[in-house]
Amino acid sequence: RTGDAGSARRRRGGGGRPGTRIHRGGSAGPGPASEGLPRASSKGFSSTFTGERRPKGDRIFEALGATDELSSAIGLAGEFSSEKGHTFVEQLHKVQCMLQDVGSNIATPLSSAREAHLKRTSFSEKPVLELEQWIDSYSEQLPPLRAFILPSGGKSSAALHFSRAVCRRAERCVVPLVQAGEADPNVAKYLNRLSDYLFVLARYAAMKEGKEEKIYIKPEA
Repeated sequence: RTGDAGSARRRRGGGGRPGTRIHRGGSAGPGPASEGLPRASSKGFSSTFTGERRPKGDRIFEALGATDELSSAIGLAGEFSSEKGHTFVEQLHKVQCMLQDVGSNIATPLSSAREAHLKRTSFSEKPVLELEQWIDSYSEQLPPLRAFILPSGGKSSAALHFSRAVCRRAERCVVPLVQAGEADPNVAKYLNRLSDYLFVLARYAAMKEGKEEKIYIKPEA
């Protein structure tokens, strides 16, 4: 997924590892992104980091797009949380950096990756274990969950809930790639644990801000 067709193409993406670069009409792979560079029409195709030309509707680009949206959603949640002085904002920034690495792995299908590609875009289990530590830490501070929580609890909490929903979609996009042997299983594991982390963090933000979490109430028949 690299955007709609147009007469001018603009690169977009992020730095980081350097992280995944997704630019309209070009390739998706590790490297810094530059804005405003014109590109010729790609005629509905784009390239993976390994150099493959695939239709823009390919599930690799769908997964890349969902991961990009997730990072944007977390960025918004981080801004709301920063305004409230939450100390977990640095964790959210680290997650965004990790999502650049997630994108790099997705953009490097294992079926066409060479050793040089694999060295630059591998994804280990270490970030997964770190998320689990964060989840345990916040969970210990929360009251027991006795009802279905609706996205609520103030702007920080609601934005984190929204990020969680986007994360679940990103995971659904990545799982088929893992099952097909095109992406590292740790990428799917990371997104799975990340959604749990964002849920716990949303509840924690509401608690710290003294905001009420809305719960599901079955409508009267």
